[in-house]
Amino acid sequence: MDSEERKQKLSRASDTADASLSKMDRRNKKKQKLSKSQVIASPSLSKKELQKAMKKQNAAALDLTRKVIITEARHSNFVFSPTSISAALTMMAAGNGSGSDKLNAVYSEIATVVFADGSASGSPKISMVNGVWVEQSLPVDQSLKDQFENVFKATFTQVDFISKAEEVRIEVNKWASEHTNGLIKDILPPGSVDSQTQQVYGNALYFKGAWKDQFEKSLTKVKKFHLLNGKQVRAPFMDRSYERQYITAYKGFKVLGLPYRQGRDGGTDRKFSMYFYLPDKKDGLDNLLEEMTSTPGFLDSHIPKKKVFVGDFRIPKFKFSFGFETSRAFEGQDKVLMYHKACVEIDEQGTEAAAATCLSIGGVPKMINFVADHPFLFLIREDITGTVLFAGQIYDPSITCRWYWG
Repeated sequence: MDSEERKQKLSRASDTADASLSKMDRRNKKKQKLSKSQVIASPSLSKKELQKAMKKQNAAALDLTRKVIITEARHSNFVFSPTSISAALTMMAAGNGSGSDKLNAVYSEIATVVFADGSASGSPKISMVNGVWVEQSLPVDQSLKDQFENVFKATFTQVDFISKAEEVRIEVNKWASEHTNGLIKDILPPGSVDSQTQQVYGNALYFKGAWKDQFEKSLTKVKKFHLLNGKQVRAPFMDRSYERQYITAYKGFKVLGLPYRQGRDGGTDRKFSMYFYLPDKKDGLDNLLEEMTSTPGFLDSHIPKKKVFVGDFRIPKFKFSFGFETSRAFEGQDKVLMYHKACVEIDEQGTEAAAATCLSIGGVPKMINFVADHPFLFLIREDITGTVLFAGQIYDPSITCRWYWG
């Protein structure tokens, strides 16, 4: 494949992703509010335009979740990071000339507000780093290199793909592992980089947050979880440690919100939570996912706002990982080499999650029961901007690992 053909294929892939974002924006008309301190000045985007672009990005994240589930993880445990994929795609767009000030402004907003590490003040530990590896024989556009380093804060490295492709692959894998606390290994599988590779765009994301109200370990008990085939497995469930939880019941499903401990983040207005979307029917997750992705503004309009008294309450502990070639999830991108891995663990203390993406080229209160003993969907979300860090589903919490390639 010559350089021009490769560039055209990468450009078409980026155009497809951007078109998906635009489509979701037309469907989603609900306004999202951002605090004045959050909005990053852009020479080409007003605050209103930036808010609109952010909303488009968040809606696209949910649509991408649906696409990846349908193509890669139907009726199986699954976790991925739409934010990590979006960051890699945005860098790729910049690299092939199809980027825009709008994409860069959205990325800057997310990077500045969402991904500033707040662990020193008691907030979740979070980091997102980018890397670009370019074939050393290619001419370097200094302005593009400056953009990678200044806008994306990416390390920019010229490497020898032609004669040392395997060494570069190992180097990128080491980079991803180091920036995900060792949780993501071998993001690039053997054969994914060769002498024809010209660029690799990488993103690594790490999150570790403690629950605002932690669960008592002594209340964790092994209970039954109902599978789609009618069978049951046994898994450890965290039981009710507090009489009230953030839960809202809707027609056909309930939503539970578990906020993370939040310290003082130097004036940054943000709040992280994990959301569980539990269908009433044990086999209702497919229909719930369809409703979530076909209803404009679903996430923002289905957030528990207040604590309610809970009756029977338990959610399973789980720990698993998932990997796939993300090009399968995008129409028209079957020629783009894109790899993604993610992992998540929740227990009584909180959540640890990581992901990496590489592109080559409330009288008497009514009690609500929330027993997540059948398949459900979950999100880890920053609530002010609406940024979805991780999304996934649980079909069998007794399964701990699933890497899938090819």
